[in-house]
Amino acid sequence: MRYPDMHQTIRPATPDDIPHLVELLMRDARQRQAKDDILWKIAGDAPAQIEKALTFALTAEQQPFRQIWQVADNGHRITGVIHSMLLLVPPIYAGSSGEPGLILPDSSASPDAPDGTVEALLSEAEDALRDAGAQITVASHVAGDDWREAFKAGGYEPLTLYLSRTDLGDQGMRASVRQAKADDVPGIVTRSAENRNVLYAIDPFWDIHPEADARFSSWMTRSLTLQDRDMMVMGSSESLEGYIIAQPASRLHFPPAHDIRGTGVIDDYYHPELADPATLAEGGENATALLRAAETAFANRGMGAAFVVCPAGWHSKIEMLEAAGYETAMVWSIKRQATLISP
Repeated sequence: MRYPDMHQTIRPATPDDIPHLVELLMRDARQRQAKDDILWKIAGDAPAQIEKALTFALTAEQQPFRQIWQVADNGHRITGVIHSMLLLVPPIYAGSSGEPGLILPDSSASPDAPDGTVEALLSEAEDALRDAGAQITVASHVAGDDWREAFKAGGYEPLTLYLSRTDLGDQGMRASVRQAKADDVPGIVTRSAENRNVLYAIDPFWDIHPEADARFSSWMTRSLTLQDRDMMVMGSSESLEGYIIAQPASRLHFPPAHDIRGTGVIDDYYHPELADPATLAEGGENATALLRAAETAFANRGMGAAFVVCPAGWHSKIEMLEAAGYETAMVWSIKRQATLISP
């Protein structure tokens, strides 16, 4: 146990802590909402959703992934909380370092928490994740200077940016962009392989699974049957230029207090204009056209915010997104063990 002051300890959360944590996490949600009230919209039943998520995390015997809740306890009340988990490695990546630990954005300290509370929570979460087998820790940050400074002081460096825009559909969809069909899957897989090579060149964190093409092909084929997303491409099936998938948001990026029904996420997205991570080709005209098509698809589904995943080292893609009106809404930063070689 670490002690921010002589009266406070960091310990695992228990079901008895839930009422206190609901209050603390509602305050945390309101901090995010103050950054962007469309992207971080608070659900009408947010306290109940937080309580439901905490109850499941702290009591359910069978859970889809390992998650850890720890609290700062000063003897008569909870002054802080940190939420972490072991992150499942997507099947197209090799995961040579095993499942990374992830510190989630619903980690918070009360305004009157003793000095050092955030740092103590972070240190205990890192210890717990190492004990669970994580060789790498990734920390997510939205709001709160104390958390950002703690991650920076702890040796974390930006890994992935999540950029957002809330003016959707105003640019329309160019005729050169169309809905994907089954014949486009091989071309999407080829362009995805180019995308993965850029990712790996930026950071070996994204090491490529030997069966990535086959796995991605299977997923794209299945995705064509899903009614909750739009898969769009540019060019003919025989000479596919680029692709983008506009899909609904998931709980991985949004704590339970937030209503995610109005937010779409763009992760699988590539055009050769982005192939050089340092320099944007042709002003990103076609890559931007794909992006605008995804925005229009979101708007047609009644969504008000787009959330785009972009590696922090992919400068040409960041340039294109910022020119299109996107701003960084969340940052994932990485900390590697000293025995691992950073790129």
